Parts: sequence; structure tokens; C-alpha cells
Amino acid sequence: MFNGEMSVKSKGKEAFAVQPLAGGGNGPSAAFIEVDNLDREFAEEVERRSQAGLRRCYFCRSCGNGCPFVEAMDLPPYGIMRLVHYGLREKVLAANTIWICANCHTCSSQCPMAVDIAAMMNTLCQMALEERAKVAAPDILNFHLEVVRSIERHGRTHKLGIMLRLKLLTGEWFKDMDIGLMMLAKRKLDLRPSRIRALKEIHRLFLPYWKVMKP
Repeated sequence: MFNGEMSVKSKGKEAFAVQPLAGGGNGPSAAFIEVDNLDREFAEEVERRSQAGLRRCYFCRSCGNGCPFVEAMDLPPYGIMRLVHYGLREKVLAANTIWICANCHTCSSQCPMAVDIAAMMNTLCQMALEERAKVAAPDILNFHLEVVRSIERHGRTHKLGIMLRLKLLTGEWFKDMDIGLMMLAKRKLDLRPSRIRALKEIHRLFLPYWKVMKP
């Protein structure tokens, strides 16, 4: 866990002495964080938008210990939580953790203080898009976008169409081909999409979403 002891760098600037985080794939090494680099309103903004109850967190690590995807993350969920509290906006929005999070709510259900970590992750993804932060896991974002486009186009997901459009983006035509063929054989993939009748209403729902996504 981070330890936030106050220290002074050689240049005379006040800074936090930060210890390495355990867990996650490539946790950060010990470092100093200058107070001048902190966004003191970041945690309040995340809390206001997510209503996650961030102030209740006492960094027990339960969220990271139960997360099924923590090994693929550069920071465990409690690491993101601590950086949010520190006000390190750029580091948080550049982390791959917020994109790898599958919103399975395992962390939220295991939190002894009922902090909704999954809601916080959703909010951070939205903020990263709004602020045009560099996405640390672009393939995951592309998948999300194709799912959303499929829903907008048909009113429901067309799995085969999503897969083909992702293959066009990545060029990995033969990756997972065996799984795709098995799904086709078991009729888990519809060749033609089915559409709902109220597509105009669906399109209106997506207008504010695409305004955020415009470059």
C-alpha cells in the first residue's frame, strides 16, 4: 500500500514519499510525487460523478485481492483508488486498469465499506475519453465502440458483425478462428442481424454519447 509520508526533495519542493504497490502486472517503483503536481479537486470530481463513496475507503486491498483481472492491470484497483485520492489525474487516466476492469462488481461486492469501485472505474473511463487522454488499452476501447455501434445500428448486438469489424481494425483475421467456427457450428452466431422496430429512439439515445467521442 502507498505510504504518504511528507518529505522534501533536493530542489526544496514539498512532496509525498510513495512506496511501491503490491499486486498488478507492472506496479510502479517507489517515487516522490511533488505536491505541485496534485489535482486537489480530482477526487471530489470523481466522487461527484460516480457517487462511489470514495471517502469510506481505508485501503484494505480487498478489491485487488478479489479482482479476477488484477494480474493484467498495471495498477490494482486499490492503487487506482489511492492515486485518485492523491489527485494524480494524468496517471489515473493513463492507466490500463480502468479499461481492463470488466465491471464484474467483484470488488464492489467484497468491499467492507461498500465503496462502489466499479462505478469509479466507469467514471474514470468516461473522463479519459472526455479529456482525450491516451488510452492504455486501445483494443478494449475498440471492442466497446463496436458493441455500442452494433446496438445503435440494430437495436441489439450482432456478434458476428462485431467480430468482423474488429478483425478489420486489428488485421488479426485468424486469431480465435477455432472459437468462432465452434460458435457458428452451435448456432451461437447469427449470420444476419436482427433489428428492433424503434431504431429512431435508439439513435436519439446515442446522440450525447457520440458528442463525447468526437475527436
